[in-house]
Amino acid sequence: MGNMARSKSDPSEGKVEDCIFCLIANNQDQEAEVVKKNKELVCFRDIDPAAPHHYLVIPIHHIHNCFSLQRDHIGLVERMAEMGKAVLREQGITDMMDIRLGFHKPPYISVDHLHLHVLAPSSQISNYMIYKFIPGTPSFITEERLRKRLKDNAPPVKFFNNCLSSL
Repeated sequence: MGNMARSKSDPSEGKVEDCIFCLIANNQDQEAEVVKKNKELVCFRDIDPAAPHHYLVIPIHHIHNCFSLQRDHIGLVERMAEMGKAVLREQGITDMMDIRLGFHKPPYISVDHLHLHVLAPSSQISNYMIYKFIPGTPSFITEERLRKRLKDNAPPVKFFNNCLSSL
């Protein structure tokens, strides 16, 4: 079992004790550079940026990943994207056509807490990390595509299940 299976969770507070993103969301991590926060979401700089502007937007309430989302989470995903775009504008990004917003899909996630990657300019994503952020791949889904799938009540494609069903 992975670490997250052994995590101590407090459902009343919506956080997992040993989740680094829960610690950031609850002001318990001094190293994270939080750039925006409200009652529902936190945006902070990625510690290993793939582009000149690389931020993560997370819900304060612990949600494991994009596979945990349902149709009633569409508004949450929209608000996450809105916060990400607002941060980009505050940081001087004006070309909203040269940005990338999306989620990694399990098992291609390093922290099991829902997080939206906000990258700009997308044309400057580093060559050695571009493969992690290609829309439509088994590892990455854009926020727009995720919202559509949630609206259609279709879960994000689970790559490994598809592979196994073809055996």
